[in-house]
Amino acid sequence: MTDESPDLEEREDAGYALDKATVHAIHEALLSDDDAALRALIDPLHPADVADLLEQVSGTERRQLLTRWSGSMAGEILSELDESLREEVIEYLEPGILAEAVRELDSDDVVDLVEDLEQDQQDLILDSLSDADRVAVELSLSYPEESAGRLMQREVVRVPEDWTVGETIDFLRRETQLPEQFYHVILVDPRMRPTGYVTLGKLLGSPRAAPLSDIVEESFRTIPVSQPEEDVAYAFNQYHLISAPVVDEDDRLVGVITIDDAMAVLDEEAEEDLLRLAGVGDERVSDRTLKIARQRFPWLFVNLATAILASLVISQFEAALTQVVALAVLMPIVASMGGNAGTQSLTVAVRALATRDLTGSNAVRVLTREAVAGLLNGAAFALIMGVIAILWFDTPILGAVIAISMVVNLVVAALAGILVPLALEKVGIDPALASGAFVTTVTDVVGFFVFLGLAVILML
Repeated sequence: MTDESPDLEEREDAGYALDKATVHAIHEALLSDDDAALRALIDPLHPADVADLLEQVSGTERRQLLTRWSGSMAGEILSELDESLREEVIEYLEPGILAEAVRELDSDDVVDLVEDLEQDQQDLILDSLSDADRVAVELSLSYPEESAGRLMQREVVRVPEDWTVGETIDFLRRETQLPEQFYHVILVDPRMRPTGYVTLGKLLGSPRAAPLSDIVEESFRTIPVSQPEEDVAYAFNQYHLISAPVVDEDDRLVGVITIDDAMAVLDEEAEEDLLRLAGVGDERVSDRTLKIARQRFPWLFVNLATAILASLVISQFEAALTQVVALAVLMPIVASMGGNAGTQSLTVAVRALATRDLTGSNAVRVLTREAVAGLLNGAAFALIMGVIAILWFDTPILGAVIAISMVVNLVVAALAGILVPLALEKVGIDPALASGAFVTTVTDVVGFFVFLGLAVILML
């Protein structure tokens, strides 16, 4: 691993609990081999801050830190750590320390930790679990990737549907194996099928004799174990859920998904869309240089191919460019404005598709809105650029050419920004991954063709 990450003390204080003074002190403790000071500085930190520290440091500093401090490693740190670094961090941990850390985690966090690891590291973690926990994790791993079965935790608080509030409270006080955090008590029938749930607030605020069935939440809904995790996250966001029971094909309760896991999926989806729109995929600042170059190469190559296509269009008007040099000066403006307008529409469309705000039922309305917006902006910038071109080159007809081109290209860009991702989704291709190159190609080709074509017709 190359040591390209910024030095610890070069990190800017961006609101982290890990402030500059603490970062500098950790750096000094590493340099001076002061393990006691290192532990005193890192032990009080929140697990998320320790994970952030491990992600930000260079490979050499990370190795030193883990070999000299790892005795206090907590499972939450491994859970918070970026997936791309987990394997590396686990390699530095002694088996006993790793086992102790993993035992602290709920089953869903263990699944999230091991599902992307190599088989030998998976076995190392699974061997550290109790038999019951190992069976629960292995069962979750048997479900499809990125499904509710992988996202759920097996630790569930359930009671018979005919119990009263008093019976439930007494059960909770006696039970020693409750999850560390839970939001609902799930009601089940004799066949272990969930029939409702009760919030802890209502449970504590109701008379002991009240039946649980009288205080169930209206928001209750179940999640099929095979449902894609993005659909799970959508349901949580759409219906304002806090937790939801997960059921198998026979509608029997097998686990529960909580809001923190659902929101993590939404965050990951948004981050993934942002990275893919830029053509960089699942890239992290801790990734190796060769990996980064390999991930970026395909989309740079696609961009090169589309740029060549646009250049071929320009080459068809070589004579016009030779005779009217002003065309070469103004031509990039048309393409740039079209590209920016297309990116604006594309970004809105990709996000709307992800949140299901853009569907087949409202696509025509959205297209109309974008076309009108493109027309209005096109007219405004046509007036501005037309005047600039006339004043610049003292050629009124050139002002008219660039004005018309600006209107056409901004309207086309707005339409392409919606139609391209819709078409890609229709054929099963991720719109965030491939839309950018196609939209840019459309705006460049149309912009150059309209601008140069009009110039030939009206000026030569």
